[in-house]
Amino acid sequence: MKKISRRSLIKTSLAGAAALSAPMILPSSVLGLNGQNTSPNSRINVGLIGNGKIMKGHRAYHLGSDEVQVVALSDVKTWMLDEANAETQEVQGQKVDTYEFYEDLLARDDIDAVVIGTPDHWHAKIAIDAFKAGKDVYVEKPMTLTIEEGKIMVDTCARYGRVLQVGSQQRSEWAFRKAAELVRNGYIGKVKTIAARLGNFPPPTQFPETPIPEGLNYDRWLGPAPLEPYNEDRIKGDYGGGWRRFWDYGSRKNGDWGAHHYDIIQWALGMDESGPTQFIPKGFEGEPYQSFIYSDGTKVMRGAEGLGHMIRFIGEEGEVRVSRGGKIDTTPPSLKNTVLKSTDERLYVSNDHRLDWLSGIRGRTQPICHVGIGHRTATICHLSGITERLNRPISWDPKTEHIIGDDRAAMWESRPRRAPYHKLI
Repeated sequence: MKKISRRSLIKTSLAGAAALSAPMILPSSVLGLNGQNTSPNSRINVGLIGNGKIMKGHRAYHLGSDEVQVVALSDVKTWMLDEANAETQEVQGQKVDTYEFYEDLLARDDIDAVVIGTPDHWHAKIAIDAFKAGKDVYVEKPMTLTIEEGKIMVDTCARYGRVLQVGSQQRSEWAFRKAAELVRNGYIGKVKTIAARLGNFPPPTQFPETPIPEGLNYDRWLGPAPLEPYNEDRIKGDYGGGWRRFWDYGSRKNGDWGAHHYDIIQWALGMDESGPTQFIPKGFEGEPYQSFIYSDGTKVMRGAEGLGHMIRFIGEEGEVRVSRGGKIDTTPPSLKNTVLKSTDERLYVSNDHRLDWLSGIRGRTQPICHVGIGHRTATICHLSGITERLNRPISWDPKTEHIIGDDRAAMWESRPRRAPYHKLI
């Protein structure tokens, strides 16, 4: 029997996706609208899971979109659900059902898709359960907590024929696309070095135990992560720290800004279906920066000082430097105004990351940052975190997707999951 690759599954699975059953409020997926928004029932019915800080932007977008009807909310914090539902009522004219347990939201037949805005350690489990429930998924970056989770997500998404978009929204910003096209088409020659500015979090801290506030299911918040004493500073959604500072819930800065910038680097190098082969910690043999290296020798360094931009591509014949807000500079300066030739490779055009996902749902096509891309980018985040924690280089085979020659490091391709949250699929 011919072996079917994970990539082939992604490309072919949507054609065989089963239709959802029809409740009183029809899911748009059974209406066959092909993008025609002709009535309220033509909207895509969406549930929002995890209504903390990162979800505020998603909630505002979907509540204000003619493409979407927000029909349900889920969170383990009752006060966040109350705030989110008050906002929903203000915009949509009525409150919606709220759920402490996301499984109850997924059980609703009238929901087409979900947005997952929880901490990273819950991303994979909720997304996999959503696939199995027949829902399409928008999940925040990084897509997973571990490499093994990513492999399972890719396979499960394909098996159930779902559409997934990872929230790596820089792919939907024109300046990053322009930078990637200039690099991809050789306008700066062979790329030698790339620098990415990630910043730093405070170190993980063992905060003192404090009483769990009423309205928080803390055990559920921890989920598969190790049991730790409650403290607000451990779980708060703080972009400068909070839960993001802990290895238990993510990959620290590699999984935070790294998930954005490594994604663009992969895109620019044409490596969406592959990845680096060597990961080196800061300080090893005098290395000033944490880095990873591709098989052709291209080296990516984290945190280069004086960068001036979020990402800097250095080639044999020039440079491209790019940041958010449409900021792009080049060497020579005229390069940024280059009009690409008809023979140049052009990249996927998306100018609205969420709308690109919604269009994918209607057309049953994969969006700009689909599950396979999200997995490969997250893999770089996790491997960078592993080499940082072990403080030694590791080798990676992007074809077999395994760490080479280091059994201890290879153990970190997955992580133990706390019962009763130990089952991923």
